[in-house]
Amino acid sequence: MSPVEPAAAGADQASEGAVVPHDDGGDGATTEAQVAVVVVSTSGDERRVEYGDDAENEGEEAATVQGSKEGTEELLRKVVYSEEAAYKLYCDYGHRMGFSIRKGKQSYFTGTKRIRTKDYFCSKEGLKEGEKLTDANFNDPHTRTNCRAMVRFRVNDHGEWKVIRLVSDHNHNLARPEERHLLRSARSLIAGRSSSVEAMLYAGYQVPGGAPQLPAGSTSATNNVENSKQQNLLLGYGATAKALAVGTGDLQSLVSYLKSRANEDGMFYWDVQLDQSGRMTNFFWRDGRSRIDYDCFSDVVVFDSTYRLSKQNLICTPFVGVNHHWQTTMYGCAILADESMSAFVWLFKSFLESMGNRHPQSIFTNLDQVVSKAIEEVFPNTCHRIAHWHIQKNAHSRLGALNVSKGFNKMFTKCIQGCDSEAEFEETWAQMINEFKLQDNKWLKKLYKLKRKWCSALNKCTFDGGVEYEPQCDSMSNIFNSVADKLTSLSAIAVAVDKHSEDWREKELEEDTRCLQKPPACIIKHSDILNHAAKEYTHRIYKLFETDFLDGCGATKFKELPCEDNNTHQFEMTMQGRGSRVCTVHFNMSTMELSCSCSKFETMGLLCPHALKALSIKNVCKIPESYILKRWTKEAKKWVFNPKQYETSYQECMDDDAAYCNYVMRYAYDLVTKSQGQDELRKALWETLESGEKELEKHLGNDTQYAASFAT
Repeated sequence: MSPVEPAAAGADQASEGAVVPHDDGGDGATTEAQVAVVVVSTSGDERRVEYGDDAENEGEEAATVQGSKEGTEELLRKVVYSEEAAYKLYCDYGHRMGFSIRKGKQSYFTGTKRIRTKDYFCSKEGLKEGEKLTDANFNDPHTRTNCRAMVRFRVNDHGEWKVIRLVSDHNHNLARPEERHLLRSARSLIAGRSSSVEAMLYAGYQVPGGAPQLPAGSTSATNNVENSKQQNLLLGYGATAKALAVGTGDLQSLVSYLKSRANEDGMFYWDVQLDQSGRMTNFFWRDGRSRIDYDCFSDVVVFDSTYRLSKQNLICTPFVGVNHHWQTTMYGCAILADESMSAFVWLFKSFLESMGNRHPQSIFTNLDQVVSKAIEEVFPNTCHRIAHWHIQKNAHSRLGALNVSKGFNKMFTKCIQGCDSEAEFEETWAQMINEFKLQDNKWLKKLYKLKRKWCSALNKCTFDGGVEYEPQCDSMSNIFNSVADKLTSLSAIAVAVDKHSEDWREKELEEDTRCLQKPPACIIKHSDILNHAAKEYTHRIYKLFETDFLDGCGATKFKELPCEDNNTHQFEMTMQGRGSRVCTVHFNMSTMELSCSCSKFETMGLLCPHALKALSIKNVCKIPESYILKRWTKEAKKWVFNPKQYETSYQECMDDDAAYCNYVMRYAYDLVTKSQGQDELRKALWETLESGEKELEKHLGNDTQYAASFAT
């Protein structure tokens, strides 16, 4: 739809409903039905004022509708009794139609603060100062287009809110059904969990009295449920460690909170470990959405055990990862009193059990020997990495005056993530040790022994999802600082962690909205490969791709080397302004196979500037399909739970009852989550389930008849 010219300035003034005196020969008092209803014609150029007649309408005022009446029945018919209910009613209508809502002006009964009329507008009402409307931005959700769609509620003496005016036509495109759950004002209808978590966080979570109850499904606790010592449960480090100053009431509150979450969320999982004396020592939990996210992005996990809750002498340990927008996402969290090897082994096994025993490709942790040994036992095939930000943080306390040396910091950083090969790393490390006389530094000696866990040059074939890159590194290194320092109650900590998760998911929802509304703007509009990337990737990942494309095509020198095979091409690439480092690219035109010595695709899942330069040289205008990693695309979370997508998974479902049950439950949970807050999708899902039930009953009936006839 093309941009429109702003309407006359008086239009907004006309929309402010005024109370008009009615000359009935009386004392001039105004009655309920004596309200001027402004009706704007379809052209927007004419206005007329009609007056209600209390004799004819029995004190009620018929709503005036301008534009289509499709879908307006409930909005016009329903009576509500509060401002919040009126707002929600219009939000429901907007959600069904495909537009977002903004609150407008209100008028009051004379001499009071009691609302008489209240307006709500389409979110694209009005114009932003200085913003020019174009074909490119007109249907952007953040652009104001002077849309006239609105509703006016009138409140009578009985406190009843009724619609008296509705403008239903919009001057812009409406959201498609599959996009409507992403509308900003619709999120309050969907994200009830977020608001309830936030309310508990700031109001304080209270639970009724009684002894704490352990989870029936927790294998770690079940064997000790009947233990008489549970009457005096305290968190502790174990039989030989001192008990902590955490009372039974605090434990009860935490257990009750986790139980309430499990009642609300059918896929919520939590577990608790008991020590030899029957005392609860460690807790782990994750919600259903975390399981869905892990199923989509389980390749990389970051586990941080550095958040100490000083008031209770506990640690708060989150499991996090990165989603398709390169944002932090929550996989689960633990509160630990016991930091022994057995405690971490229990925690990692509980995490794996909650995630269907699906191991990540890489796991990043802080520098902790106990954690490392536990990972070796539980994740034997997972690449264990020590996070760079933890090394840098430890360096500040371990290296003293060297931290202010620019020369040392440059060489130290190069050793961590700037070397291209093992030989270059060894040379740089030896030079740093000798130049700054660090031969006797115990911390650096220990760090060197662990070099294969942190040196980027020695991990060029392991996927890391970019968690070591800026600004992702800063985000990962400061996840729970606010939680660790400020809260004292265990339940408040759990609520704060869940609130943190909801905040991240809100940001993900905003990015999903952007991706569905329009593709990212390409810096080179007519570049086929950039347009292909914009179509496939999420906005943030596209920008990373675009930067590499510009570096490759605009700032890379190349030399093509001879090859025996006519279909294979070999290039030596040198990035301008980045030293003399040479990267070698091999490209097979017949199979569209690419490889580069920088190994960016292997670690990040995106083609590097050198590979993109090779594609450009050979006039390849699309990204080869095998180099588009689904986890970075807009489709990353679609069709994840349909086993027919993968032949082995489908066969497993058909052969194994437990696998079948697991897949179906997760598939159904994902569909329910997607349909939340959308009446149309809920109805569609109900109809699908009813149809499926009828089909099953039909087959069951046939089987019964066949069995009966066979018996006779």
